[in-house]
Amino acid sequence: MAEHIGRRRWAIAEGYIPSYSNGPEPQFTSHETACILNTGDAPARIAITVYFADREPAGPYRVTVPPRRTLHLRFNELEDPEPIPCDTDYASVIESDVPVVVQHTRLDSRQAENALLSTVAYPAG
Repeated sequence: MAEHIGRRRWAIAEGYIPSYSNGPEPQFTSHETACILNTGDAPARIAITVYFADREPAGPYRVTVPPRRTLHLRFNELEDPEPIPCDTDYASVIESDVPVVVQHTRLDSRQAENALLSTVAYPAG
């Protein structure tokens, strides 16, 4: 039986999806990603709420990470209940029914010299 590691609630205080990219798609499409690791034996049912500076939050966006798997979830591919707007600052809270680990990654390819940022999300609770 695999052991769950991580937390049930995570925060990513920084988010921004550029409206344009430089380079071949989909590899070089500018994006924000939540990399979610589920080390346990049960599926992780995830709910994501997205917060904005000037409007009410969006969500929850719902995804499932199978047992002993990882999911690299691009925020610019979220559609339901609404797409995340480009060129808009946002933050997110990721909640799971089992402990998971969340890492935040951004690829900004607006220039030919791409920028890649990655950090572990803030584990809450």
